[in-house]
Amino acid sequence: MYDDQPDRNYIDIDHFKGFKGNKLAFLYTVIKAGLSANILILSHINLLLFAWILNKLQPKKRIILLAHGIEIWAKLPEWKTSFLKKNTEVWAVSNYTAQKIHHQFPAKIKTLNNGLDPFFSIPSNFAKPASLLQRYQLSSEAKILFTLTRLSSQEQYKGYDQVILALKNLPEEVVYILAGKADQQENERVLNLIATHNLKHRVVLTGFLAEDEVQNHFLLADLYVMPSKGEGFGIAFIEAAACGLTSIAGNADGSRDALLNGELGDFVDPNNVAELANAITKRLVVPKSSADAFKRQKKCLAAFSFQQYQANFLNLLSS
Repeated sequence: MYDDQPDRNYIDIDHFKGFKGNKLAFLYTVIKAGLSANILILSHINLLLFAWILNKLQPKKRIILLAHGIEIWAKLPEWKTSFLKKNTEVWAVSNYTAQKIHHQFPAKIKTLNNGLDPFFSIPSNFAKPASLLQRYQLSSEAKILFTLTRLSSQEQYKGYDQVILALKNLPEEVVYILAGKADQQENERVLNLIATHNLKHRVVLTGFLAEDEVQNHFLLADLYVMPSKGEGFGIAFIEAAACGLTSIAGNADGSRDALLNGELGDFVDPNNVAELANAITKRLVVPKSSADAFKRQKKCLAAFSFQQYQANFLNLLSS
């Protein structure tokens, strides 16, 4: 609806049309294309209106909604819940998201876990990048915690506050790298939190991290830590595992699916800073091992490779 050009990694220019925010042109084109389709797949609940219109015109059309997380957990307008119950298959990204939806309204719900981006680079070497150690002025002996997420003043459920607070109870050689774009209000709040606890020398805020730097930051880390409370799935967890990294996650959201119920990391109460600090300490005691990293990567790829996602998608489509 809002784009002009596609990302050519994912979409052939011959199969793309951008509307630059022209909603009426978008509506007309979607309805026209939808009338000749056997199946409608909605990538977000905000597109449900188009399915509702097409259903009025062709009531027997199969409709599938991909459900990610918080966008569908909240109370929905009555027309949406009614339409979802009667006319829509919901494919949730995790069992947690499926449960949250079921509490809101009964519907035909299946689980389709997210997969790795087909262009995510899978490393074969798990050594810490010397260039990043130099950039952040870290010694090779430093123990590095890492979180990659959006820092939003409107959300604040990702758990990075808890990691900063836990850092006070961890040895001085433990450093926290928090990466991701932040809005101004949240950036100031996080900086104040860091200053209040005298942790400026142990916390690095990178800001936005370009795609071609993500893998190296996972390799730099000794532990991926994101004790969130409202994760629909948590793609960063599977990216971390694909880079051989163990994670610590919250125990009350979709992170369970992403960590294969504990096979790729540990769970903690996201509100318990002491429990988080203890979990970090236990993991950091074990030296980072290439053999362990390879096993973790292999297990991750078996469950979450793009090829596996394709197979899972087609299986649900044909069922």
